[in-house]
Amino acid sequence: MPEHDFHAQRLHVTADLAAGAEVLLEREAAHYVANVIRLAVGEGILLFNGRDGEWRALRGTGGKREVRLEVTQQVRPQPAPLTLEYAFAPLKHARLDYMVQKAVEMGAGVLSPVITRYTQVSRVNLERMVANAIEAAEQCGILTLPQVEEPRPLDAWLAALAPERLLVFCDEASADEDPIAALREAPAGPVSVLIGPEGGFSPEERGRIARRGLTLSLGPRILRADTAAVAALALVNAARR
Repeated sequence: MPEHDFHAQRLHVTADLAAGAEVLLEREAAHYVANVIRLAVGEGILLFNGRDGEWRALRGTGGKREVRLEVTQQVRPQPAPLTLEYAFAPLKHARLDYMVQKAVEMGAGVLSPVITRYTQVSRVNLERMVANAIEAAEQCGILTLPQVEEPRPLDAWLAALAPERLLVFCDEASADEDPIAALREAPAGPVSVLIGPEGGFSPEERGRIARRGLTLSLGPRILRADTAAVAALALVNAARR
């Protein structure tokens, strides 16, 4: 894969990308390009849409409030879809924003809000989740945007989980064993990581999850849900890349 240019500005667009295409930016993106990063006519920027890879584009001439970008050449091809699923009990706004961004940085290809008995937030702003995912992708050179699922009750999510998926359940009550070894010894296949709410899972929920998946310990400390997410996804990346 070509080396990522960490010095270039990157922008997510919804338009199709191909050599010779012209992209007329929507109002918010146009303001960002013209007034925030102050891209001059003739200067370059990297574009991606989650479908067509990454492309270099030059700012062209336009109207007073228009920003037109002329797509020149592909820099990186579109990678295969990411199979890692991150399922979580929704949190309040700021911590949910952080958690979504970190999950995307850690390679999550599916974001699944799951409603549990002790979930404190029942409404999830999916548009805000998508915006945070795009922001993380822009900043970290990621080309594949995650699929954002509608919130589902825990039992419905468990019932829909594909048989070939390894469910990784991080339980503070689990025996403090080697999680890396357990992940490496588990059957091959795509992984779904499940993190519960701040109040934890009920005993009944814990039993249903444990019967379906691999129970891991994240160590002797009680972690906040957003911290546990980063720790669990890091373990999965380390053990099953």
